[in-house]
Amino acid sequence: MGGYVVNKNFVKAMVPISRFNKGEAGKIFNEVSDEGIKVVLKNNAPAGVILSPEVYEEIQETLENYRLLVEAEKRMEKAQDDDFVSSEEAMRELGISEDDLKEENTEL
Repeated sequence: MGGYVVNKNFVKAMVPISRFNKGEAGKIFNEVSDEGIKVVLKNNAPAGVILSPEVYEEIQETLENYRLLVEAEKRMEKAQDDDFVSSEEAMRELGISEDDLKEENTEL
């Protein structure tokens, strides 16, 4: 039997447009701040989405990372063996030594 799987968070995110008409916009935007997203329903159908700035930024960052991944994959498909250099050669060209790497405190 076919059907949609409804995410509990999606249901919680729904807000009827009538709440705006009742003067509850401030409360709805507080909910967006707390929950990150609201789906505005008009005539019981999604009519728009309200995102917190943090969620919007996260979506934009994810899209940019995906775009960069696609570009990297395209470049790798076209890459030839002579397009690559060893790490030793790259470090030499950049003037970086093994000791320089040991001194750096990097976080993964």
